[in-house]
Amino acid sequence: MAIFKAFNAYRPSAECGDKIPAPPYDVMNSDEAREMAKGNPLSFLHVDKAEIDLSPNIDHYAPEVYEKARENLLSLEEGGKLVQDRQPCLYIYRQVMGGRSQTGIVGCAAIDDYINNVIKKHEHTLAKKEQDRINHVDRCDANTGPIFLTYRSSNDINSIVTAWIRSHSPAYDFKQGNVNHTVWVINDRDIIKTLEGLFSNVSSLYIADGHHRCASAVKVAEMRRAAHPDYKGDEEFNFFLAIAYPDSELEIMDYNRVVKDLNGNSFEAYLSLVEEKFDIEKVSKAATPEKKHSFLMYYKKQWYKLTAKAGTFDENDPVEQLDVSILQNNLLSPILGIENPKTSDRIDFIGGIRGLEELERRAESDMELAFAMHPTTIEDLMSIADAGKIMPPKSTWFEPKPLSGIFIHHLS
Repeated sequence: MAIFKAFNAYRPSAECGDKIPAPPYDVMNSDEAREMAKGNPLSFLHVDKAEIDLSPNIDHYAPEVYEKARENLLSLEEGGKLVQDRQPCLYIYRQVMGGRSQTGIVGCAAIDDYINNVIKKHEHTLAKKEQDRINHVDRCDANTGPIFLTYRSSNDINSIVTAWIRSHSPAYDFKQGNVNHTVWVINDRDIIKTLEGLFSNVSSLYIADGHHRCASAVKVAEMRRAAHPDYKGDEEFNFFLAIAYPDSELEIMDYNRVVKDLNGNSFEAYLSLVEEKFDIEKVSKAATPEKKHSFLMYYKKQWYKLTAKAGTFDENDPVEQLDVSILQNNLLSPILGIENPKTSDRIDFIGGIRGLEELERRAESDMELAFAMHPTTIEDLMSIADAGKIMPPKSTWFEPKPLSGIFIHHLS
């Protein structure tokens, strides 16, 4: 039974609807953010990556960065660039990229649902990244970036969303990069109550993307609870900003690998080792693998198809049967010596949105080998989360990603 409720969002004024929204903070480095925000003082990157307004040499985790984020957020609000809705609303957020659409509902999820595993996870988080967002959320007194959630599709919820879109004009409709973004405001109290009731019948919500933001939002809420032991549970700090997409709307892209060297092997010796676990054939034309348990490998301007042999993985284990696990356990670790892909400097990860050409480019420049993967599925993600297990690093790449700065949720 999930809680997903309306809230009084701060959101861009009509004239700022396409000027404030920005990509999430964790898809770019500070130099890229500084360049992206150049000439646009309203860009939400001035809040989510506030170091761009300070010295290039500043520690990105310094207190001054979080203070600057707070200052920039308040400036947008006090200057009327971000305006708060007078009544609690839910919001519909649709993104269209390359002809494919994903439409979610924006609201607030409950930290107790995270604590009690109604909101399910599939990734570990890193303490340093958590602490960064804890400091950011706590100092801004706001969730500035939405958590990307999914749930098993509900016909009743879908029909309400479709009907609202058909009968109401959008609040925003703009293009950023190659993605169209459209937002509708649901301000009808009866519709809101109905949707909140339907979400209460959803057995589980799943974090698709944003594990660090979610964990950090919960830690800040726990800090507020400790500071206010008489809290009642309905205070805003007990909830965090989220977008809930039905699983039928989402597509996970491939998350590919490039490796620096052959771990001291000749290519012939390397291939003979690979052949123990995979069938190998040369291919003349590269394409993302169309089915599970097959991979493409690139070396010296030649693509090879690898197919995992029967018995090399546990088909009944939701984690072990993932292609990222099969490649890691049968090739990257035992043959190439990459035991921990999270810490090794001999491997890098390339989102499928960059295409196979990027794998070729990297393998011919600073790396040597490339592997193209079949995408992990939403069903894989949910089954692993349901089993209480954790996916290997870099298993999923969601695209398009929700922008930040369209919706702000204040904690007090």
